[in-house]
Amino acid sequence: MSRPTFSDFKQEALGELEVREEYLALSATYDLRKKLIALRQKAGLTQQQLATVLHTQKSNISRLENVNSAISPKLSTIEQYAHAVGHEVKIEFIPKNHT
Repeated sequence: MSRPTFSDFKQEALGELEVREEYLALSATYDLRKKLIALRQKAGLTQQQLATVLHTQKSNISRLENVNSAISPKLSTIEQYAHAVGHEVKIEFIPKNHT
């Protein structure tokens, strides 16, 4: 018998309504933070270097990128971050699928 994979575990967990709803509620937060990290890395910057550009502390950049952070960043902070790594922010609103 093979050992279950993370993908198997995830699919099974998402089969539960409460887990799926919580996962969907957090997915935008996870996506944003993963994109921030990817943009910073693509720009060739460390957290410390980005903190210097933004005149802040490395710990603030770390907190902003941390998916477990309870603090939600302000839009202005996200815009400053994006500009520092050579990007603009575009926000889209997508209709929810009511199933």
